[in-house]
Amino acid sequence: MPDDRLQLQRFELKYIIKEEVALAAREFVRLYLEIDEYGATQPNLAYPIHSLYLDSDRLTTYWETINGNKNRFKLRLRFYENQPTAPVYFEIKRRVNDAILKQRGAVRREAVDWLLAGHLPAPSHLVSNDPRHLVALQRFSQFMNHIHARPKAHVSYLREAWISPHNNSVRVTMDRAVRCDPESTARLSQEMRNPILVFGQNVILELKFTGRFPDWFRELVRIYSLVQCSAAKYADGVALLGEQRLDTNGMIPDDQGALANLEARKSVLQKTASRALAKTAA
Repeated sequence: MPDDRLQLQRFELKYIIKEEVALAAREFVRLYLEIDEYGATQPNLAYPIHSLYLDSDRLTTYWETINGNKNRFKLRLRFYENQPTAPVYFEIKRRVNDAILKQRGAVRREAVDWLLAGHLPAPSHLVSNDPRHLVALQRFSQFMNHIHARPKAHVSYLREAWISPHNNSVRVTMDRAVRCDPESTARLSQEMRNPILVFGQNVILELKFTGRFPDWFRELVRIYSLVQCSAAKYADGVALLGEQRLDTNGMIPDDQGALANLEARKSVLQKTASRALAKTAA
């Protein structure tokens, strides 16, 4: 899957919403954006995304998210299908204050184990000749080796993405059925063994923009009474799974502030899931 529409630097606002709100918001968004080419071929307008998240045994990137650190990063391998010829994207997602910065490089599947072993990429590993891919892979290797990161969790979801036909400054995504499963290998299979549903039946709406907040975004938020919140798929998934289910060699920090933040986050997630289950049962 090509990455020419990747927003390398942007702002993003997240909202956890009900399915009926998502369907109504879709009709509003349709006035300004068009469904992306991958969703356009699907009957539900969404395509699957799979990410293998890497972290240290101390779960460095996880705890930085739990603690709300303003400057942090995540490392993940993103893939879209099981085909042996399909590329795998090594991605760095960084938060610097309120801005999101992304880098990613596409490699051939046979190169994944070599790169995860800490080696730098060779030209034969790359899918694209774009020098940005090589730079991203080199940077990924630096981050990975610095914290001794290795595979920890598999996250999957269905993405409905709306894009501008004119430029790449505005993007709206709706993610459904967010699942998280412990994963300590780079098998890169779409199959999940025993995942949890992180946000219940809710939808994660993300408003992404590279410049100023568009006026019609503001109108969308007002009409549907949207409340901005945190929705970190990897961190929230691990919080609900329990850190002990990941391969961490027992290296969990004894930080009372971090543990208090974790309990508060779990409480919100459990209430969200409970409300969704109650609504489904009714």
